[in-house]
Amino acid sequence: MRFNVSRLSLFLAAMAALFPGWSMAAPATLHDSLEQRIKACTACHARQERQNTYFPRIAGKPAGYLYNQLINFREGRRQYPMMTYMVEHLPDAYLHEIADYFAEQHPAPPPAQPSNAGAAALARGKQLVQQGDSSKKIPACIACHGTQLAGVAPAIPGLLGLPRDYINAQFGAWKNGVRRAQAPDCMAQVAARLSNEDVGAVSAWLGTQVASAGTRPAASIALPLPLHCGGVPGSTAEVKP
Repeated sequence: MRFNVSRLSLFLAAMAALFPGWSMAAPATLHDSLEQRIKACTACHARQERQNTYFPRIAGKPAGYLYNQLINFREGRRQYPMMTYMVEHLPDAYLHEIADYFAEQHPAPPPAQPSNAGAAALARGKQLVQQGDSSKKIPACIACHGTQLAGVAPAIPGLLGLPRDYINAQFGAWKNGVRRAQAPDCMAQVAARLSNEDVGAVSAWLGTQVASAGTRPAASIALPLPLHCGGVPGSTAEVKP
């Protein structure tokens, strides 16, 4: 099912009736292209990163990951009313098309985010990202997200360039069960093992890191992963609680 152009036309007509001075190009001039239809996405997920927002950077992320997230919103595993409304009636093939489009976009990486976290917190964040914490059975972030933290095709996202507040919010959602993924939900397991201080340390350190302009998701990673992740093909090992 494609974007409903007639529905847009009705909306524009209603706006013109309510606000006589309001004007816009006639609906007939709109071209039915994918780039035109995904303007509803780029209104929030701008190609150029907006810092200090809750809208994540999706351009350049692996297509399989983006597709999985659209499915998670459609099937209720992730909760955000606007996203659910936009995808609830879209078929799998169209969601693949949207995911492929954004995966092929590679805007310049955003700058580092200023941090007032202390040296100890940043050191803890770096440790968790690069080495993990075996005493808590927390794997290193790079073990799944790649040594450059740029993600791994086809289904593991990059972590650099995400607003710090967004990272904190997503860990909170996993901890509270508001965000879920295909079972087994490996990130829910990781979030449960992280303290709130650990989450803040990870997001603070990640925010200070900047990807190079040519960084792309890795084509492969050592398997099996530290945890079995339902949305990641080939992740067959599972860390026992």
